[in-house]
Amino acid sequence: MEALRSLRGLDFISSATFVAAIGDLARFESARHLMAYLGLVPSEQSSGERIRRGGITKTGNTEARRMLIEAAWRYRYPPRVAKEKAEVIVRLPKAVRDIAWKAQLRLCKRYRTLSAAGKKPTVVVAAIARELCGFIWAIGREVKPVTT
Repeated sequence: MEALRSLRGLDFISSATFVAAIGDLARFESARHLMAYLGLVPSEQSSGERIRRGGITKTGNTEARRMLIEAAWRYRYPPRVAKEKAEVIVRLPKAVRDIAWKAQLRLCKRYRTLSAAGKKPTVVVAAIARELCGFIWAIGREVKPVTT
């Protein structure tokens, strides 16, 4: 839970919500499986050669998905680390800090790119939430949960 707080938009309540809803991230073989579990992948209708993709499937845990969407809105702003967030990040392993910074750089750029392409803000945020989910999975692989 502490490691997830290194990501922009995730703090104590949101990371606790996510961990309570999902549990151990190691149970997902890949980030795509986690994204699909949360319903952040596009729906598909296919028949023969024809493939049509629609909006996100919205399956899985609603609360965890909502929390990711709320966190994704924070990537509208340029990459930086706030003072309060810096205090959390200092206590974490270097691998987690690197993933969090890479996430911030990539997701802020992606938000600007998709917005400039004329996508609706809600569609852009759903795409950012999907990628944020991948970074959460990567952090979950780096940090093993503490059992008491």
